[in-house]
Order: sequence, then structure tokens, then C-alpha cells
Amino acid sequence: MLLRLLQRTARYRDRAILVFILAVIGTALVLVLPAIAKQFTDVVIEEKRKDLVIPTALVGLGAIILRQILLSLRSLAAQSLEARLVHDLRVELYDKLQRLPVRWFDKNASGEVMSRVADDVPAMDRVIVEGLDTALAAILQFTLILAALFMQDWKLALVTVAPLPIIGVITYFYSRFSEPRWRESSEASAALHSQLHDSLSGIRQIKVYTDEPEALSRFEEASHSSRRSYMRVMKGQAIVWPGISMLAECGIIAMVAYGSWRVINEEISAGVLFYFLFAWGFIFDPISKINPLTQVFNRGLVSAKRVFEILDRPEEHNLVEGARPESVRGAIRFEDVSFAYDDEAPAIEHVSFDAAPGQTIALVGPTGAGKSTLLHLLARFYEPSSGRILLDGQPLDTLSKEWLRDHTGYVTQESFLFNTTLRENLLLAKHDASDDELWSVLESANAADFIRELPDDLGTLAGERGIRFSGGEKQRLSIARALLKNPPILLLDEATSALDNETERLVQEALEHLRAERTSFVIAHRLSTVHSADLICVLEDGRLVQAGRHEDLVTKDGLYARLCQATMR
Repeated sequence: MLLRLLQRTARYRDRAILVFILAVIGTALVLVLPAIAKQFTDVVIEEKRKDLVIPTALVGLGAIILRQILLSLRSLAAQSLEARLVHDLRVELYDKLQRLPVRWFDKNASGEVMSRVADDVPAMDRVIVEGLDTALAAILQFTLILAALFMQDWKLALVTVAPLPIIGVITYFYSRFSEPRWRESSEASAALHSQLHDSLSGIRQIKVYTDEPEALSRFEEASHSSRRSYMRVMKGQAIVWPGISMLAECGIIAMVAYGSWRVINEEISAGVLFYFLFAWGFIFDPISKINPLTQVFNRGLVSAKRVFEILDRPEEHNLVEGARPESVRGAIRFEDVSFAYDDEAPAIEHVSFDAAPGQTIALVGPTGAGKSTLLHLLARFYEPSSGRILLDGQPLDTLSKEWLRDHTGYVTQESFLFNTTLRENLLLAKHDASDDELWSVLESANAADFIRELPDDLGTLAGERGIRFSGGEKQRLSIARALLKNPPILLLDEATSALDNETERLVQEALEHLRAERTSFVIAHRLSTVHSADLICVLEDGRLVQAGRHEDLVTKDGLYARLCQATMR
């Protein structure tokens, strides 16, 4: 996992090398201060060299200033590298999410996915930056100071670093202990995000059902769970890191005691002891960074696993690959098609019928009969469990999904508008459409009048999920968007359900005119809207129980006739 993270720096090799060079130079300068302390003790003071006081101090001061300048440059370069890596990975992850099959989104909450994009990506990239910046500098500093100490006096150096093996063992086992707890904490945090997302998305339902106390209780429980999992990690740190600090500080006492004894015995000079005193801070400074680095690395690697879990998932089959016919006639055939969502009972079973080019196919039946599922299969959001669907004689599963959806207009039962201008919402269907084209389709969808009344007309912001508009207005805008696309295949899933009778009549007239040159599939509970369909498919419990024109079906003793009678009551 760590290697996969480090490989991501390849595209920014120059910046990574710059961070490395700055770390090496800046770290090498830490050797100057212990040497200055030794120089003052053994030469300036011992030999009473007043002439060397200012020059020696200036060398030390220069080293400090230069080291801080290099540290500032290194920090800036590292932050720039991190920002670029986070941007690249977020874009890559978002692109991957768009290429995942719909089934994956059926099983993963939006808040959980948002947590991976917003929280996990920066956390995993911190591993790269901290590895190049803090960890690398700490390792270099530790190695240089350790080598310098052994060059000064190997016996005193051994006493100084005596606690390090114990610290290393403790750190290793604590890392193994904390990694699963960081994973638990990340998952609890993602669950909290998911709970918050659901609550904000359904705030109107919460208010209308006065569910605020229960919603608060659910959020409070998710927050408590996040807090508890986080505190499991913190409790371990509260025990381990003070113990490590204690061992390190015991080392300096041992070093001072042993060094003083050797100075008294004239085995080493006082300058050597001062050298070790100054160097001790630099050699144990990297150890003081183990705690925050362990947190960053453990959390980052957990986050990396969660992100790579998405990046490694297989994409939609034939999303880009597959046949791309030059033209579409619109002949569609269902051949013994069955489909089930996961391990549930089949949503549709053994459905077969033909739609000729330009025909309108109405899908009617009670709720849960499988009508929307047929449209999902036509758009290839899902693949049939058995049987096949053909477009112009070519199996649908051999076509590029991207090409198929480019030639399909889909107005869903729940109309969706993005939180941008109405113009940009419409341009989703045709990016280069002129305003004249936009107003033309708005007229056809009977949406032009209420948009003209808005102060900014097409420049009006729709609000989150189109909240600034009524259900009927959103559906008319969605219909206009589908008409702007002008596809050879049109899928209408309850597209007129939120319209009043007069508006529905006007929109139906526009749709009937525009359906003349395309194959259309229409789902409608109001059977008055499907009387003119070329073929009415009546579904019940996932099976096609009747098929024909309105005039034929209404005279037969069947489900369609009963549905017609029910709507007349």
C-alpha cells in the first residue's frame, strides 16, 4: 500500500526531489550547533580566545537562519506537492465513481462515498508528504547525529542511545495494535458523515413529521460511536508515548552522569560532553515525531485502503468499448428477459415483446410490477439475468453504453436539477445549444412561461436538487432537457405525474408530436395518457400478462380493463 502511494509522486518527480534535497541540506545543518558548543567550551573558553567569540557565534547564527529558511522552503514545496496529489486523486476517484455500475451505488450510502472523497483522499496523501518531508528529514537527522556521536566518542554514544531498541520495539507493537483501531475510527467517521448527509437531504421530511428529536438521537448515537472509536486510539497513545518520552529522558540522565564521570577522569573534554548535550535534543527530536507520524501513517494507510478499494473495483462493462452503429432506427426487441436485484425475487420474468421504429410503447400495471425495471434494462443500468434485448437486431450488451445513452432520452419519475443555472441544467443534453433552441424546447414542454417570469430567466439558480421549483415545474424542465437531446429512443418514467390536468394535456400534445420520429417507452399510472400508444404492455408481478392496443385490451376481461375501471371511479 505504501509503495502504491509513493508511486503516485512519479508525475511530480522534480518537486519530490526538491523536497528531498532541501531536507538533506537543512538536516545536515543540525551538526553545526553541537560543533559550535564544543568550540566554545574547548577553545573559546578553555583558551580564553575573545577574538573567536563573535565569529563562532556568527557561524552558529548563520546556520540557524539558513536552516529555518530551508525549512520554510521545504514546507512550502511539500504543501504544494500535497495539494497537487490531493487534486489529482480526487479527480481520479470522481472519474472512477462515474464509471462504476449502478449496482455499486445501490449498496453504498452517498455520505460514505463523500467521506472517502473529502476525508480519505487528503489523509492518504498526507502519508506521501509526511514520508518525504517529516519522516525523511527525521531519519536523515537521526542518522547524521548518530554517526557524529559515535565519531566523537563511541562509549558515550552507546549510553546515549541505549533506550532506542526498547523504544523501537514498543513503537512497532503499538503500530500493529493501533492500525485496526484507526480503521474502526475511519469507518465510524464515515457513518457519521452518512447520517448527516441523510438528515440534511431529508430535512423537510424530518420537519413535516416533527422527527427532530429522533433525528437528533440518531445523529448523537453516530457521533458517540465516532467519539468512542477515536478515544480507543487516543487511550493507547496516552499510555505509550509518555512511556517513550520517559525512556528517552532517562537516556539523557544516563548520558550526563556517565559523561561527567569521564570528564572528571579526563577521558574526554568538557566540550565533548556539551557536544552530546546539544546533540541529544537533535537525536531524540525525530523520536518525538513518532507519535504524530504514527497517527498520520496509520490513518493514512487505512484511508488508502478505502480509496483503493474503489479505484480497484471493475468498471461498467462496455461503458466505452463496444459497437457504435452509425445510425439508429429504434427497433427494440425483448426476448424472454428476466432480471432480479441481487438475491431478491425476480423483478421481471420471461418478458418478450417487439417495438417497431417510431412506435410508442406504454408500460402499465400496479406498483412493483417491473415497469421501471424495464427502462433500467433499456438504459443498461443493469444487465438481464437471462434472455436478451436487441436494438435494430443487435444485442444490447454488445453496444457501448456511452453510445447507447447518448442516443437515449430518459425522464425519471423523480426529476433532478443540479444546483446551477437553468441554462446549464438544460445544456447537459446538448452542450452547444443556443438560447433559441433552449426556449424552443421549453415552449414544447410548456415551461417557457414560468421561466420568463423569473428575474434572471435562464440564469436562475435551481437550488439544491431543484428545490426552488415545484414538482411539476421540475418535471417540465426535465422533459425540455430530454427533448433538447432529441434522441431516437425516449424513456418516460411517470414524466407527467406531477402536472395538473391542463398542463398535462399541453405537454402530452407536445410529446405526441415529438414521439412521431422516435421509439418511446412511457410509464404512466394515469391510463388516459397511454390511450394513443401503439402497444400497451400490461405487467403484473414482473410478468407480461397482456399486450395490445387500448381499444382491444379494454374490451377483454383482464388486468388492463380492471385498471381502466378503477381510474373511472
